[in-house]
Amino acid sequence: MNQDQLTVRLRHEKFVKRICETTIVYGLESEEGFATSGSNEYDDENDEPVEIICFWSEKALAKACIKDDWTEYQVTEIPLSEFIENWCIGMNNDGLLIGTDFDQNMFGFETEPLDLALELVKKLKTNGSSIAFQKFESLEELEQQISGANT
Repeated sequence: MNQDQLTVRLRHEKFVKRICETTIVYGLESEEGFATSGSNEYDDENDEPVEIICFWSEKALAKACIKDDWTEYQVTEIPLSEFIENWCIGMNNDGLLIGTDFDQNMFGFETEPLDLALELVKKLKTNGSSIAFQKFESLEELEQQISGANT
């Protein structure tokens, strides 16, 4: 793993730790919707970059990315339960990727939404944390549903 990959991976691990502690995720939103970018991965069907929606663990990190094509965007807070239930699962259904703690140069970690959801569930369980969901009774039920969909 080269230094850049290691830095991105460590930032991702910090992202997971931080949002599990604060139970808040930050995104950039405008009248057009949430800020997106193109992935390093390509869609097999049309040879286009897979679309990424970026999220941050800290408001200041998100705010630092409001520039260039994203000058019309504002930082918005998303509760962790909503992020997992609606964003991770919805983005998986839409074939999108999640970018975590991207920097001002659009350099960050890219992950499959369900992989991130499982990573968050694992971290919450390790921390002994519990969050209330709208569609699931518990972290365990959510984990079982995602694991079944991920196979």
